Amino acid sequence: MPLILTIESTCDETAAAVINDRLEVLSSVVASQEKFHEQFGGVVPEIASRAHVERILPVIDSALSKAGIGLADLDAVAVANRPGLAGSLLVGLMGAKTLALACDLPLIAIDHLQAHIYACRLAAGRDVFPCIGLIVSGGHSNIYRCQSPLDFTPLGGTIDDAAGEAFDKVASMLGLGFPGGPALQRAAEKGDPKKFRLPRPLLDDDTRLAFSFSGLKTAVRYQLYGVGRPEMDATALDPQLVADMAASFQAAIIDCLAGKAVLALRQTGFNRLCIGGGVAANRPFRERMEQLAAKHSFELHIPPLSLCTDNAVMGAIAFEKFKAQQFETLELEISAGLERPKVERAANGRSA
Repeated sequence: MPLILTIESTCDETAAAVINDRLEVLSSVVASQEKFHEQFGGVVPEIASRAHVERILPVIDSALSKAGIGLADLDAVAVANRPGLAGSLLVGLMGAKTLALACDLPLIAIDHLQAHIYACRLAAGRDVFPCIGLIVSGGHSNIYRCQSPLDFTPLGGTIDDAAGEAFDKVASMLGLGFPGGPALQRAAEKGDPKKFRLPRPLLDDDTRLAFSFSGLKTAVRYQLYGVGRPEMDATALDPQLVADMAASFQAAIIDCLAGKAVLALRQTGFNRLCIGGGVAANRPFRERMEQLAAKHSFELHIPPLSLCTDNAVMGAIAFEKFKAQQFETLELEISAGLERPKVERAANGRSA
């Protein structure tokens, strides 16, 4: 039975997993860097890449050990080489290339965003393609037409900040710490989502599958401190105000994500939606999407929490390339950013 070692180092998680061609996970190891970045309120690329250098080999060794195998038992090595932080990607890629060369193993390239959607395939235990794929994370908020695990067409995405980044920045304004998503969700549980009237950027535009969260962050700041005034120490904010603002902000983000996801289904005529990325772990967001799936009668797939945040298990998408014999040479490079998506015409003739 073929075995693949998958490596993930696109941002601040160093991860490795061993998976067989039945998509059974023999081992999964994730080394988090949250404590390193907490004092800065966000991921610092240089710190992240240095931490990857220190952890990549121990994480790989641990994954192999937990799977009860050695390097000689592997049939291929796969690595996420796009998109992500350049320094972080390079560490993972160099590790994978070294193993491929030293052990004479085929090298497989993984698209991190496609892997997030493939996590839905793993959770479902069956094929979920074709579908509309919505990736919402700290670095990405994108919508794709997914004809197959390896055939993704961009339909749209954020024109400025990603949803996860907005969560982190607003959580910082409210003094909730890092990572912002889980902390803000906890604070919102005690708040009133209708207390503050915040904008839903682009939500009323039914011609574009696009997000914009930069202005929403600014609106939160103005509500807290006023226009043209410097920020105060967040510890001076009233706890109930913090809870109400967290709830109001979270509701605005969810409205935008949910609205555009349903719009994508309507524009394309698809009836299956797969959601991946760290923001997909947000409980109110998951509940809203389940309600919409029931209301509009579409099939919804969201992975368990462990497969929403960055991990190497979703690198099981490498088996799709393994079966198709889509291997890379040692000349493989990283691609840190996303290509600018082409505007696609949806079935109804509108610009997607």
